[in-house]
Amino acid sequence: ERALAMVRALVAKPEVGQIYNGKVKRIMNFGAFVEILPGKEGLLHISQIDKQRINRVEDVLKVGDEVQVKVLGIEADGKLDLSRKVLLP
Repeated sequence: ERALAMVRALVAKPEVGQIYNGKVKRIMNFGAFVEILPGKEGLLHISQIDKQRINRVEDVLKVGDEVQVKVLGIEADGKLDLSRKVLLP
């Protein structure tokens, strides 16, 4: 069971509109890179982190944080655009 779940996670492809529990891998001035599936990262732009304007990503997130995100889009080159803001109450 566990091995099968791991294999499914490795071959899974992100889908637009899906919600994932991810982990913050890197923080940049413009946002954070979040791994949503094994080996699959997307950009959580600073404007998509919170409903209120934030000045620094580090004020809200840090590397290693678990964060729930929604896939807003997948660019032609496979890059993922993520949002946390749309999931906030």
